[in-house]
Amino acid sequence: MKELLGDVERWRQNGQRVVLARVVGVLGSGPREPGAAMAVSESGEVTGSVSGGCVEGAVVTEALEVIETGEAKLCTFGYSDDDAFAVGLTCGGTVQIFLERLEP
Repeated sequence: MKELLGDVERWRQNGQRVVLARVVGVLGSGPREPGAAMAVSESGEVTGSVSGGCVEGAVVTEALEVIETGEAKLCTFGYSDDDAFAVGLTCGGTVQIFLERLEP
């Protein structure tokens, strides 16, 4: 989380709204443990990681929606073992990510 603070502060000083996305649950295998975080600015800049790349794009899309609505949300992303293997992952799993807009 600390590695995100510099970018988040810079974005906020530039007047941008920011969403913080945090891993809050993992079922089965997951690339990142609960507590992993990433931040997304309203211009689409990203710092940190919640999945090592597997679902980052989808999280950015959800984050931009949260920036607009201001409504926090819990998102679940996952693959079955068969689906994971088909896209080049070694195993399936589900990750739950909580997204919330940071307020001043």
